[in-house]
Amino acid sequence: MRETFTVSANTAVPGRIYMSLFKEGRYVAPGNIVEFMHGNQPQLAFVMEEQSGKLKLYTINKRETKMPAARVLPWIGPQYSASASRQEMLDHMVAHQEKRGELQAGLDTMEIWDLAQGEVEKAPLNWFAGLLWENPDADQISALGRAMIAAKTHFKFQPPEFIIYTQEKVELRLKQQAEEKAHEEIMSVGQDLFKKIWTARESGGKIRQDQIPAMSDDIEEGLKSFLMDRISGLNEDKSNKMWSALRKGLPDHPHLPLLLAQGWGIVNPHHNYLLDEAEYIFDDSWSAKHNIEVDRLVKAVETKAGDPCPLPMRSIDSATTKDIDDAFNLKRREDGGYTLTIALARPCMDWDFGSALDQAVMNRGTSVYLPEGTSHMMPEALGIGAFSLFAGEVRPALITTFELDEHGILQSVTPHNGWVKITDNSTYLAVEQMLEEGSDDEMALAFELSEKLLQERIKHGAIVIRRPEPELSLKNWPQQTKVIMSAKEKTTRADQIISEFMILANSGLGKFAEENDFPLLYRTQDIALPSDLSGIVTEPHEIYMRVRQMVPPQMDTTPKKHATLAVSGYSPITSPLRRYADFINMAQLCHYLVEDQPKWDADELKSLAENLQLRLQSVIKIQRFRPRYWKLLYLAQNRKGWHHAVVVDDNGPLATLAMPEIQINVRVPRPMLGDKLYPGQGFQIRFNKIDPLTNELRVVEAMEE
Repeated sequence: MRETFTVSANTAVPGRIYMSLFKEGRYVAPGNIVEFMHGNQPQLAFVMEEQSGKLKLYTINKRETKMPAARVLPWIGPQYSASASRQEMLDHMVAHQEKRGELQAGLDTMEIWDLAQGEVEKAPLNWFAGLLWENPDADQISALGRAMIAAKTHFKFQPPEFIIYTQEKVELRLKQQAEEKAHEEIMSVGQDLFKKIWTARESGGKIRQDQIPAMSDDIEEGLKSFLMDRISGLNEDKSNKMWSALRKGLPDHPHLPLLLAQGWGIVNPHHNYLLDEAEYIFDDSWSAKHNIEVDRLVKAVETKAGDPCPLPMRSIDSATTKDIDDAFNLKRREDGGYTLTIALARPCMDWDFGSALDQAVMNRGTSVYLPEGTSHMMPEALGIGAFSLFAGEVRPALITTFELDEHGILQSVTPHNGWVKITDNSTYLAVEQMLEEGSDDEMALAFELSEKLLQERIKHGAIVIRRPEPELSLKNWPQQTKVIMSAKEKTTRADQIISEFMILANSGLGKFAEENDFPLLYRTQDIALPSDLSGIVTEPHEIYMRVRQMVPPQMDTTPKKHATLAVSGYSPITSPLRRYADFINMAQLCHYLVEDQPKWDADELKSLAENLQLRLQSVIKIQRFRPRYWKLLYLAQNRKGWHHAVVVDDNGPLATLAMPEIQINVRVPRPMLGDKLYPGQGFQIRFNKIDPLTNELRVVEAMEE
């Protein structure tokens, strides 16, 4: 049972009187043993002289010193002869030092705190001593004072009293103390470890297990977590001071945390730090926490399926595509016009906007397609499962009929919500073969219509860029990765069919929304391009010249022109499984078709777009820069080879050359290329320095072809 202690006037007043007199110096006299703080520890001293509040002391370290009496700790004694010799002074101090040390070792300050906490907020030392001893002597009081000063998590020494921390304050300080201790250990071990990792890296390898300094599991986990935070840029401001200390003596490399993590073996040799920066989980593990909602949507597709559209519809995608979100049916009318029916996946069916799953999908923003694999925007059970337009499966869809005249001019757009059962999932290669052989009338008709759609756009100023797309594949990924590059098989006609049909669908449905006065998200490029730039462009220097005059499209809720595509009201909606902007447009349109009013008004849609744009800035970097990393690694692995390049710009001291087969541009000192340069001029170039991580690429030699 806990005892209760109270401070009466009789016990409290003498303490105050004692300290008052002590401050005046009347209780500090020659011959006294006293203590003062030195190096954050109490130190014993013998008073040799006292004059007007100033003391001359002989310390236990055999040194004479002078100090104000106010610096002496509020416990003194015992008293010895003022005429004691230095050896006698030292003997007295050593004896008391040993005794006080033994007493302090036997004290449980936590028990003292437990007795005092809740009774008073603060008290002088003699009050605490009274809790333990009836008539405490100088050594006991000193030992207690020392112990309580050391117990900084439970007491605060504010001479002449000790403040007693509350339970909440103690817990907070204990946590801080543990963090500080861990921080000190991390700093000590981390500096040694990082230097050894870097030394091993400079020797061309990773640190061996027997070279890693001994550390606790918590310290190891803390250092690994710290490195990963630095790679991702998380908590960077808070950890800058710690990082400056840990990296002391190491080179100033922009990706030093990543190189250390690779050298330690906690990430693979080609770790995609862009994913960490964007907080984008590449595999499908992120969706596990949303399994209940995902299962509900899967069941809804299975149980609510209606009669599918009777038209036989076909999709065209690459052979590896699993997220199939569009298919079509095309017929020629008797008047020579065309009836094109396009089915688009409808993943917004029964979707709970604002839910945790919705927020997670919006945070991903888009699917990411990389040589090392594909990361889907939606949970795979939905994006490449229940909502994907697989042949033979009944799926929810937005079904739109586009009526076009014999010239491919759009006449009407009629969308409705429904269900489809695709008859065939074709591939680009298969369709190209059909067109080559003339074995499929519908595909031939589709190419015919795509030609008319394309020419109509070119007539209105469209710039169509066609360039070879390299096929990147990775061998022995992820440890001993070798990049394999090959030319992608040409499927120009099949590509054109899908490209033109999707542009038609996006602009046609955007026009439908405009005519029915409800907002969508539009991709706009409201600029004026010279009319002589329009047409199909294939030469690298011509492509470069046109791209320089373009500006990136903006997201807007007001339909405006898209100059490069030469359409107005271009509203992306054809990839709702892959892009969240398309998903929003799909939901907006489908809601209007049922309720005769939009799901979001213009202001709400604008707010959604702004949040999405902020998120996409970091996610799109992954798709933009990661393939370039692999291209540079390919060049590094083939450093001795010569590569074809074409001059695309020769202004200034550095000329720009395009490498068509690999689709990257390089800057070359103009003198290296000779006196006369012209756009389209071909060279063979060779590199001497290539760093995929820092995006550094340096040409060492060039020969005109």
